[in-house]
Formats: sequence, C-alpha cells, structure tokens
Amino acid sequence: MRIVFMGTPDFAVASLAALVNTGFEVAAVVTAADKPAGRGQKLSESAVKKYAIEQGLPVLQPIKLKDPEFIAALKAINADLHVVVAFRMLPEMVWSMPPKGTINLHGSLLPQYRGAAPINHAIINGEKESGVTTFLLKQEIDTGDVIDSRKVSIADDDTAGDLHDKLMVVGADLLVDTVKAIEAGDYQEIPQDPAVEIKHAPKIFKDFCNIDWNQSAETVYNLVRGLSPYPTAFTTLNDKNLKIFKATVEHKEPGIAAGGFLSDGKTYLKFATKDGFLKLTDLQYEGKKRMTVEEFLRGIRL
Repeated sequence: MRIVFMGTPDFAVASLAALVNTGFEVAAVVTAADKPAGRGQKLSESAVKKYAIEQGLPVLQPIKLKDPEFIAALKAINADLHVVVAFRMLPEMVWSMPPKGTINLHGSLLPQYRGAAPINHAIINGEKESGVTTFLLKQEIDTGDVIDSRKVSIADDDTAGDLHDKLMVVGADLLVDTVKAIEAGDYQEIPQDPAVEIKHAPKIFKDFCNIDWNQSAETVYNLVRGLSPYPTAFTTLNDKNLKIFKATVEHKEPGIAAGGFLSDGKTYLKFATKDGFLKLTDLQYEGKKRMTVEEFLRGIRL
C-alpha cells in the first residue's frame, strides 16, 4: 500500500518514523515550505522535512495546496492512502484523491476538542484525560468518521508540553495500528455523535495568553500549564511582559487586590488571584532568558 504522509512539526515526525520503521511504503512526504527564521533569517526546514531527507523520502513543499503542479505531482504518485498528522486543512481535491481515503491523527478524543489547539485547551480546561483519534477526513474540519482512539491520563501538574509528548508517542502507535487495519480492510467507520456537547479547541492568539488575575487561582494555574512552553501565559511587571512557564497554587486568602504581588526579594514571587496566590517557579522577563524565580529575583529590584 503506497502512502503519502503530510505533516510539519516534531509531533508528526514520530508518526512518520513509526510508519517507516514498520515497513510501510511512504511514497512521498508533503510538508510546509522552508521559512526564514532567527536573527539571520536563514531558511529553516520543518522537522518532518529533515527526517524525510535523512530517510531518502521524496519531499513536496507546496505553497498552495490547490496549485496545479502540486496536484499533478500528487496524482502521479498514485498513492492508496494519504496520512495527515499536524498539517494544514486540505482541499477536497487532495483528501478525496486516494482510493482508500485520507486519515488524520488528531490530538484529542473526538468529537471533543476539534480545532487547531486540542492539547492546550484540554489542559486549560482542567481535564484529567485526553487522547488521540484517527479518523477519515471529510469537508468539515475534524468531523469525519472515527476509526480508532487511545486514552491518555493528564496529571495535575502536566503542562501542554508534557501532554504533547505523551500523545506524540501514543499517537504514533495508534496510527500504525490504524494503517494496518486499513491495509487489511479490517476496520469500522464510526460516525461522531452529533448529540454530544462539544468543547472546542480554536487557535490561540496573544490576547488569550494575557492572565486575568480576577479569576480563581486554579483557573490561572491551568491557563499557565496549558500554554507552557508555548505560546506561554504572561502578565506585566514594571511595565514589561513576564512569561510564566511553571507555578504552584497557594490556597489562602490573598489579602491584597487581584493582580498584586508579594515577594521576599530572594526566594519567592507570588501574584494574587481572586481566591489565592499563584507562586511562580519558572519564568522569563522581557528581554531576558528563561530562568528560575530565584535567578530572576537576584537580578531585579521590585
């Protein structure tokens, strides 16, 4: 069975490597175009492209997925199945092309957390469980028939980065099992339940990351976890942005206005919420590197 794999970041590399290591024929890889990055604005290759080149796999990098040259090249590959992991929304002419369809690996237990940021929003909402789902693509995003899924528990102190790494490994195994089932014709297509009340996972923008200290300590804590390590929750201190990567909750009456802070200038810095404190442990001040709260306090006068 000839496969075209479509993906861009590290999350997708694990799945691509699992398919290659299992012995599936990956006829080509489709990934994002190289982009300028860093101070020198040198062209940077996606993680998937780097892995594909190491494995000697043909790589396609279309700017537009409806480009006639790209469509012609894709048809010429004559794939049986397209596999999508952390890529872009595909036009119908692409996902409907192969005879066995196009499957996607999604970082949630569908139908919950459809959208671009399922890992972040699961943590932000304080979920205790998430998972990965393989499903067949159709027109509306993340709504296709489910083939299989796996559950993953979320610890109370897991960040989005921690959950990402768990799902990356479990997702790669699930994808291999799904492709094996499709190759054998031994699988069911299960429609997503339209009666379920859906929690969405839209793309995250900067304004969303700005902490509202009038919320509960638990809510702010989950926001910090859900945005760490990227794009990162932040507040302002001395008129500069302060990114917060890790923190703990203190459940006690704040005694000061929400958004105010307490510090001994040496070992702790904590911000008041409406019902407690968020005690910072790992942060980054504007113009500085990421550091512990102790390192930060040694270099600043509050």
